[in-house]
Amino acid sequence: MELLSYTFFLFFLIAGEEVCANAQDRRMKTLTHHHHTYGRFRPTKLFVFGDSYADTGNNPMSLASSWKAPYGATFPGKPAGRYSDGRVLTDYLARFMGIKSPLPYKFRKYGPGKLRCGLNFAYGGTGVFDTGNLLPNMTTQIGLLQRLIKDKVYTKRDLKASLALFTVSGNDYDAYTSNGGTEEGLPAFITNVVNQMAIDLKRVHHIGIRRVLVTTLQPIGCLPRQTVYSSYKQCNETENTASEYHNQLLQEVVATLNNNTKESSFIILDTFSAFKTVLDSKTVLTGNSKFSLKPCCEPTRIDANCGSLDKNGKELYTVCNEPESMFFWDTVHPTQAGWRAVYLTLRSSLNSINA
Repeated sequence: MELLSYTFFLFFLIAGEEVCANAQDRRMKTLTHHHHTYGRFRPTKLFVFGDSYADTGNNPMSLASSWKAPYGATFPGKPAGRYSDGRVLTDYLARFMGIKSPLPYKFRKYGPGKLRCGLNFAYGGTGVFDTGNLLPNMTTQIGLLQRLIKDKVYTKRDLKASLALFTVSGNDYDAYTSNGGTEEGLPAFITNVVNQMAIDLKRVHHIGIRRVLVTTLQPIGCLPRQTVYSSYKQCNETENTASEYHNQLLQEVVATLNNNTKESSFIILDTFSAFKTVLDSKTVLTGNSKFSLKPCCEPTRIDANCGSLDKNGKELYTVCNEPESMFFWDTVHPTQAGWRAVYLTLRSSLNSINA
């Protein structure tokens, strides 16, 4: 990664410490502004586990597209490790809580003092199981937090005032297909993925985190990498059926987990329905028009991705003029505007955090 981008990131990292440290003092003002209804639980820390839908900078700078232009063009203005033109789900959840978005785990040593807002352990491209990229899967990510607890970076009191976000966006299924998995064997594999998710969710709660949010699998048939075959005109409903099966099983395991705890500790964030709602309806963000299924950043060659360059440094992608009017940034990830629309759709569900 270029030194300029790295220095730029550290500037935001250090500047954010004061914001995080004073977050609790400003919480009631923030929450009143957003018309949140507050009950007994007021989380002040966010711990994030997952993949590129939640990663804010953990992936290797030398390899990940999230550290290359044009990623980060809207926020913070340069590539900063997010798989979008700007903010992602993690950032909007932190905003809801009235805190600074938690630091990426790999930058924990650069944050002076205690990491008061929590930490983000999500790595783009990872899954519940290993997906072949040698980055920490969900089990390993949880282990990283347990190590910090053992080292007394976080106390039991810290954990009781914490919220966890757990995102699974389909990398396990990509790996399954790439490794020769069959359509006939997919339902059994989906069952294995969701069962492991249940183990991981229970483990996160067991270490002391009071509330655990878990996202449903988004409608994978609506991602531009699928809709490109219909010239971005319609979703692949066969692919969406796989998402629906995953989500049905997830609903069942979360219901079981809640039945086995004293309070409803596990909350599902239905990103599947949120994506569909935003894509199917007119929104305040785009006036009288719908969001398109087309990505803002589109590769110009079949072997290229958003951010790819040829050997001469020529861009192998095009970028739309108005990312704020597009739902998808690249072939898989939403724009900042897309995530904001999803967040607004989910916000009523988020109020149950505070019950």
